[in-house]
This record gives sequence, structure tokens and C-alpha cells, in this order.
Amino acid sequence: MSSEDVKAQEEKRQETKSQETKSQETKFQKILETSSVGSMPKVTPKVTPEVTPEVTPEVTPEVTIVVSPRERFSYARASLDSLYEHTQMPFKLIYVDGNSPSPEREYIEQQSSEKGFKLIRRNHYLWPNRARNIGLAEVDTPYVVFVDNDVVVQPGWLKRLITCAENTGATVVGPLMCHEEPVHEVVHFAGGESHIVVDVNSRRHLREKMYLQDKAVKAVLPSLKQCETELCEFHCMLVRADVFETLGPFDESLLNTKEHLDFCMNVMALGRTVYFEPDSVVTYVPGPTLAWRDLPFYMLRWSHDWELRSLARLQEKWNLAEDGYFKQKYKALGWRRRDTILKPILNKMGLTDRRSLPHKLLMYGLLAPTETMINRIMTRRYARRHLQAPLERPVAVLADSPSEQVAALCR
Repeated sequence: MSSEDVKAQEEKRQETKSQETKSQETKFQKILETSSVGSMPKVTPKVTPEVTPEVTPEVTPEVTIVVSPRERFSYARASLDSLYEHTQMPFKLIYVDGNSPSPEREYIEQQSSEKGFKLIRRNHYLWPNRARNIGLAEVDTPYVVFVDNDVVVQPGWLKRLITCAENTGATVVGPLMCHEEPVHEVVHFAGGESHIVVDVNSRRHLREKMYLQDKAVKAVLPSLKQCETELCEFHCMLVRADVFETLGPFDESLLNTKEHLDFCMNVMALGRTVYFEPDSVVTYVPGPTLAWRDLPFYMLRWSHDWELRSLARLQEKWNLAEDGYFKQKYKALGWRRRDTILKPILNKMGLTDRRSLPHKLLMYGLLAPTETMINRIMTRRYARRHLQAPLERPVAVLADSPSEQVAALCR
């Protein structure tokens, strides 16, 4: 047999073997397809699934913190750091910056870029209700917390305010408010009273009272309970955002004082409630030592002009008698500036006794009149530039008691 014949036979044998193999595979596949699950499980190729990183659904915050200037800027950094360090739950933050000096402005801008909060800056000083309204216009959450730029918060502060609102249905919730450093040790107020009293001559009088002021926290905290109250201050105030649909924005004619009384009384006149939550602790850190860069804003913030305008607006809006409450306020005009700016000057001179003749002569014969003259120039200049535009004047709610609801259009 030739080599060609051998080669041909080998090729034919390989072809026959290949056909037999294909035939067996076909029969086996048919068996797999027609067999029951219990008797012959279908064999499928093993595929290694693609591994993807676990994605945690993003939690939508239910609260927005609006930070605005109170009276100075030099504590703004410590205050902002405290908010982020001690707030564990998700939140949005809107920072309203009214012409802060370069050190604070640069730090706030840096933090806004790093943390992603909304920064709104105005290149002039803002009075409190104006700053709050600027921030309020950007709020899109069910709750908003108004916080001054000089507070320090305790861990858990925000969650406890919201829990109180959820459990009680409160529209406004305030924390146990402390003051001074070391923080969280001395009570600034623990709720209070704010309502109108009508005398026998039908004259309306404002009654304001702050509970437990200057008491040691450790002495009173064990006895404090969550409760309904009439007063909460804007150092830190949680508000249900939907109330502004009825009340409108904050009254910007109240430039520097008693705006918290006005707001709380308006809320209560709607039949809504204000609560005090002692398990939430926040401290307001005032001067008296101010940085030089704080002085212009501080002098404007507590100016004679702004306080007189505010008191006149409060009296007009709530139809109040010009009684001892207002006369005492007029008599004390400028006391914050004297205590915070002028008193340290006299202390450095060794004149610490307010009753001494040298102290009185220098304070009321030289320093106070000079500062008042400068203050008047500052406020007039500011008024020409920034107080000429129409202010936000929401509907006033005049009420003899929290249950009475009487609305009157502001003049």
C-alpha cells in the first residue's frame, strides 16, 4: 500500500471519529434540556460576576442651618468649627457673611469650598433680621435652625431639637442657652415669658422674662424638663419652615433688638407652640474683649439709632403703651458699647470703680459723649447707603394672649 493510500485512510478515520463525537454531544445536550430539575440539573457555564462597590443611598437632610453675624466676627472660625465637629446628623448649611474682615472672610470661603456649604456674602454690614431673611430665602428643608456666628454647640444638640419638634409638634424649639467661656457652664436662659398684658385702662404692656439667667448649669440641669414656653432667642432657634408661608419673612424694621420676642409672639398668635429642650445645650460667647476689626460692626449693631428704631417699631406694631419697660430701654441706650468698648479702657487706667468720681467724669464726661458722636456719624452714613430701600414689613399679629389671633396690616 502506497503512502498516499495510508494518509487517505487516516484522514477518513479522523473524520468518522469527529462525526461520532459530535453526535454524542448532541444526544447529551438533548438529555440535559429534557431532563427534570431533580433528576438531571442543567449545566450552565460558570461566570464570575462583576464586583461593584457597595453604594450607600444618599440621605437628604431635613434641616438647614443658617449662620449669620450677631455682633462681631472674630469668633466666627471657632463657631463654624464647632458646628461641624459636634453635629452628627446630616444637614445643609447656608452661611450669610456680612462684610467680615479678611481673616474671617478667607477662612469661611475656604471652608465653603472644602465642605460644600452655600456662602452668601454682602460687602456691607447686615442687621440680624436682614441676614436671616437672606438665608431663609434659600432654605428648602422642613426645618431651619437660625444660629449666630458666635455660638458653640454640644454634641447631639441638633438631633435633640428636631426630636422635640417631632414629638411635640412644636413650631419653634430652643435649647438650654448658656453664655460665656468656659462653655456650657452658666445659663443664659432656659425658656421664658413673652406676652401682652392689658391693664384696666385697655393699655397694652409687654411682659418679658428669661428663666434661670446666670445660674450654674450643673445646679439646675437635673431639674429641667422639656416643656412649652413663650420665649426662644436667635442665638439658636429651630423653626418649622412652613410657618413662614403664613407669617412671611422676619420683620426687617426690627434692626437690633426684641426681634425674637416679636417672632415668638407671632408664632403663638397663630395657635402654634414654642418649646424648650434642655437636653440640647448651646453657648453664646460674647466679648467683652473685641478685636479691632470687630469695632465698626459692633458699634453699628448696638447703635442708638438702631435701638431707637427697633423699639419704636415694636411699640407701633404691637400697639404698646410707652411704659416703664420702654423708658428703661431709652435710659440704658448705649450700655453695651460702654461696657464692651469704653469700660476696658478705664480698667486699664485702674479706674475700675464705677461709683468713683474719676470714673464717672471720664466715662460720662469724655469717652461716652465722644463715642456717641462717632456712632451717630457711622449710623447716618450707613442709613444713607443701605436703609433707604423698602424693608420687609410682614403682617403683624396683634394678640392679647397666645390664643387670640388678630391680624393687622403694618403701616
